[in-house]
Order: sequence, then C-alpha cells, then structure tokens
Amino acid sequence: MTDTALGFSSKPDVRPADARFSSGPCRKHPGWTLTSFNTDTLGRSHRAKAPKARLAEGITRSAALLGLPEDWKLGIVPASDTGAFEMAMWSLLGTRPVDVFVWESFSNDWALDLKTLGIKDLNVHKSNYGLLPDMRAANPDNDTVFVFNGTTSGVRVPNLDWVKASRTGLVLCDATSAAYSMDIDFSKVDVLTWSWQKVLGSEAAHGMLALSPRAVVRLEQNAPERALPKIFRLTKDNKLIDGIFSGATINTPSMLALEDLHSALDWAETEGGIAGLKARTEKNFAALDAWVQQTNWVDWLAEEASTRSPTSMCLKIVDPAFTALSPDVQQATIKSITQLLDAEGVAFDIGNYRNAPPGFRIWGGATVEATDISLLTPWLNWAYASATQSQDKTEST
Repeated sequence: MTDTALGFSSKPDVRPADARFSSGPCRKHPGWTLTSFNTDTLGRSHRAKAPKARLAEGITRSAALLGLPEDWKLGIVPASDTGAFEMAMWSLLGTRPVDVFVWESFSNDWALDLKTLGIKDLNVHKSNYGLLPDMRAANPDNDTVFVFNGTTSGVRVPNLDWVKASRTGLVLCDATSAAYSMDIDFSKVDVLTWSWQKVLGSEAAHGMLALSPRAVVRLEQNAPERALPKIFRLTKDNKLIDGIFSGATINTPSMLALEDLHSALDWAETEGGIAGLKARTEKNFAALDAWVQQTNWVDWLAEEASTRSPTSMCLKIVDPAFTALSPDVQQATIKSITQLLDAEGVAFDIGNYRNAPPGFRIWGGATVEATDISLLTPWLNWAYASATQSQDKTEST
C-alpha cells in the first residue's frame, strides 16, 4: 500500500443521505416528489391552449429566474443542450470567420462540427484538460464559440472580460452546466444554451435556446445559405418563428418533463431565486475544496483556482504510485473505486468522462447538499486505500 493511502483503511460509519452525484442527469431538488406534479396537461396535445400556456409559462419563469434581459428570446427546443447549440451553430454561423475555444470534450465536439459545416476561416484555440486557452485571442470581428463551463474537465471561464463590448461578430455560449449557478454577463454573449437536467435537476432531452437582439438580426437579415433540417429551422420567409419562443415547440415535448421543470422552478423560488442557487453551489464547492486542500493523493484537474468549476467538480489523483501506472491501469483503478462506492450506496456515477484524464467528476450543483459532499470525502479516502491495497496485492503476485 502506498504511503498516501495509509490511515484511510477504516470504513466510515455514515453515508451521504443521497448517493446521486451524477453530472447529468443530475440529482433532483430537495423535497422532490412525483406525486406533487400538475398532471392536467398529460395526454393532451401540446398545441392545445392549456398545454401551450404551460409551456410558455415554463419559458417565462426560466428567463425570470436566470435574469435574462427582456429583449432576448427564449425557447424550448429538442435534444437537450446539444440540440440547442447545434441549432444555433447551423442557423447562425458561416457568414464570417469563427474563433472556437477548446479545452474539453464538448468544446472539441463543437470545433469538429464547425469543420463539418465548412466554415471557411475557422480558428481553433485549444489547450489541454485542466487549462483554459488564451481567451483574449477572440477577434471581435469574428464569431466566437465557447463553453462557459467545461463539464468534462471542471474548467470554467472565470469571467467574460475578454469579450469586447464593441464586437461586430456574435458570441455563442454553451452554458449548460453554468446556467443558474454562475454569473453570466449577458451583454457579452448573443446566444446562450442550456438544459433542464443540470443545475435545476429536471428531466433530460429538452434544451433552452436564448437569442439576443443581435442574434435575431443575423437570423433574419444575414443567415448563412445552408440547407437546414426542419428541426433546426428558426425562421420562415426570413422572419423569426416567434411561436418557438412562446410555447409552440418545434417537435412534441414531454409534458411530464415540463412539469418536472416547473417543480424545480418552484423549489428555486423558495431558495431565494438564482442568488440562493449560486450560494448552494458555492457551499458544495467549498465542502469538497476543504477536503482536497488537506488530502495529498488528490487534486483539482483545473490548475488555476479561478477556473475551477463549482458544478462539475473534476479531480485527478496525484499520488506518484498512481501516476506511474499505465493509463489503462489508472483507468481500471478508477473504475474499481467507483464500483466500490456504488456497491456501498455511497456515490453513483462519479467516474471521469470517457475522454477525460482518469479521475473523478462529482456534481456540486444547487440540488446537492453540502453535508452529502462532506460525508462523501472520507469514503473517497477509504475507497482509494482499498483499491491501492488491491493493486499492491496484484503486483506482489
């Protein structure tokens, strides 16, 4: 057994009250119950008056909670945040050069998609996991694509100071694990997308697409000449399809998932709105950070403190005995740890994203309790010690 694992071999006595630390779909809000849902719209057409009004109310309430500017448009779209962001890129980009910033899996996907779209002048600004690229490289005359919070790396942009207020290009921001948990300067972005399944802990498969007035002008006056699938079309006869942003969704939505969103919005209001959600998220980060700072076998994947995400909290193992192992053995060790914690009913779904460096990804969004984060940490010590002991026995034989 390695020296760093010594002293962690005793199994803790107390488990977290809720073992769900998945980074998406995320834990339901405290007090959640299916029996509290309004079921009046279930089994009805989403085009009918009452269901459509309920959809419109979900849009209005979501915008109000986020603090979205009144002159922005917000709509419910299919395929979660991925669908919302793809829709924005396909519909808006191609009339001018694009700067795309890449530092984890999803931002890399956007860069690959932009190449597929045939953007003639595409500038990819890339860094490794754990670091941000130089965001100051964004040309204000180009369109810009970036993720606010790298869900698979735990690296976020600390602010939007690098975006020029006098820009002529559009700024497209994938904010799926940042919306409702981090400060976003709406004057510095033109498109914002997120999903219900992250900070609010609602059901997956639905995305939110927010457009600034500048983005609407681009759609109506200078959209790229590109054939679009029906599911991506935001305009008709060069005019914005306003129905999308008032409850007339492009495809058939789940009215049950919509009621789950309303349940989350109800809860968020009782927590003090977005200020309360941010405070809960920051408390969760503080609970995990306190343990990381006093633990010598683990560290944050994000190297700069200001870039560490309080929602998708990604950790790496820095024990020299672990880092000396081959990548395959490292990943197998992580799998052993997460399986052990799962079997104990302590933590579900905290393994690193499949393309990320070996480590852990622990969700710290507002629906999680800081007490559960604190109760998880001694179990991480114990599971690491157990996995290390097993590894040592394997090597000795």
